[in-house]
Amino acid sequence: MPPAITSHSQRIPVREQILSVLAVHRAATTTQLNQLLTPSPDTYHLRHCLRDLHSKGLVHSQARAHHPNIWSLTGPGLQTVLAWPQFQGRRPYRAGAAISAMRSSHTLTVTRTALAFLNDAHARGDEFGAMDWMTEVAHPIRDGSAGGERALIADALLRYTRTSPTRALLRAFVEVDRATESSERLASKVITYARFHSHVPVAGRREAGGDPTGLRPWQRSYAVFPRLLFVLTGAGPRALAQRVADLRAMVCEHPLTEQFAEEVAVGAAVLEEMEERGPSAAVWWPLDGRPGRCSWMEL
Repeated sequence: MPPAITSHSQRIPVREQILSVLAVHRAATTTQLNQLLTPSPDTYHLRHCLRDLHSKGLVHSQARAHHPNIWSLTGPGLQTVLAWPQFQGRRPYRAGAAISAMRSSHTLTVTRTALAFLNDAHARGDEFGAMDWMTEVAHPIRDGSAGGERALIADALLRYTRTSPTRALLRAFVEVDRATESSERLASKVITYARFHSHVPVAGRREAGGDPTGLRPWQRSYAVFPRLLFVLTGAGPRALAQRVADLRAMVCEHPLTEQFAEEVAVGAAVLEEMEERGPSAAVWWPLDGRPGRCSWMEL
């Protein structure tokens, strides 16, 4: 059975689904698209639709020797989708051939991560579909700090509904690491999230991001601060284990991140293990110092 998005999505033409999915996930291979669409079309029909959209200048194809093509929206394709009611308010982004090879590799890994959650949700009977995933979610950080990032840009935001043993609406920021940057740089991202979580603006000060209600900036978007999930890949088991250890050290040794981890669930897992066993399996290391591993839902 294909993973379910909604009953309505099953009536959406394949071409429209392709454009929607590429708008959400930014880039996907032909194989990934086949898994993201509902119901999954046969390969011939999918390729026919992609060729038709390509001929109309709505999608861009990046050919790779001995690998499936990478598909993304062109500028006109993105503008077409952003004009649809369900995409009103979405921020435009650089589309099509403007995406660098390195950026495409990262985006495809983020799509792999989404598919790991999608396949696991289907196996569990939970509610999560291709459109319940948002990439490059940005939030400004206006805490007056002279150093550090001025904005939080999460690789993805996961919106997931667990159906058993009890129903729960789960949200998570997802950071995908392909071992292309230092462990220090990776660990510093936890500080960025902690700053976004802890900042309380001065009420009434518009220039400081103030809110008359005194709410923290994140509370304008979320009822509960989302979990923070680090997904690691791109290196051997020993190197990835060291990166997890570095993340744990950052969380436990820095006063701001230590407090953050007391209030927000933070964990790390290896992508290949998620794909093999499912994200709901005990593949996540809690980064707050607790021993053992657990499901991301139990962090």
